[in-house]
Amino acid sequence: MTTRPDQRQANELRPIQITRHFTKHAHGSVLVCFGDTKVIVTATVEERVPRHIHVLKEESTGWLTAEYSMLPGATNTRTQRDRQKVSGRTAEIQRLIGRTLRASVDLTKVGSRTIHIDADVIQADGGTRVAAITGGYVALVDCLNKLVADGMLQALPPLNPIAAVSVGMVAGVELLDLNYDEDSSAEVDANIVMNAQGELIELQLSSERSPLTRSQLDQLVDLASEGIQKLFQAQQDALAEASSTPKTMEPQKMEIA
Repeated sequence: MTTRPDQRQANELRPIQITRHFTKHAHGSVLVCFGDTKVIVTATVEERVPRHIHVLKEESTGWLTAEYSMLPGATNTRTQRDRQKVSGRTAEIQRLIGRTLRASVDLTKVGSRTIHIDADVIQADGGTRVAAITGGYVALVDCLNKLVADGMLQALPPLNPIAAVSVGMVAGVELLDLNYDEDSSAEVDANIVMNAQGELIELQLSSERSPLTRSQLDQLVDLASEGIQKLFQAQQDALAEASSTPKTMEPQKMEIA
């Protein structure tokens, strides 16, 4: 099997680390690391829903939305802050995060409130959006558990875990969890989101240098599924570590190689 510059095998994830309760004030917060990609994701609650949800929905329901940003020093060249208007890339990523996380929770059970997911990339080495989604689910679960603990919800709403990973073809070889150098040289790259049943929630794919056959697409989806199952385990392990620990706990870490 192909060995990569960082000595990983083609079907091997980068080291994954999820640190919960990373910030003090958010209802849920994590630092999620996919190798050298590091993203802080917070989940906070606002006691109202956007007007379009209030008008269009007959029943009382909640809403989930997301914002994404990359800090100026996250890459090897300084990135300008989005001050007046977000870039097209930023808008596309935050819509992706919001869509996929909405698919993980029954929002009719959270009341007339909005959950804000904020993903801030503090260091980027490829896969920032999939890291934000994977860590965002953990932050969302902590957020909902806090609402229950504070008496704002009677019970945890139905949840369906989701996780995401990148895959691609580099020099004709299918690779899992691309870092920046691999992503920038890939003939094909994709970001794939799945739920716990192995169903596709989102598939973003671009074939930049040559067409992709159906067989190759199936192989990439299978490779992503293999990695996502490991990410589900990482999420479960991280959530389980603090299940009986007070809210004032020190940050908990879960790491897989």
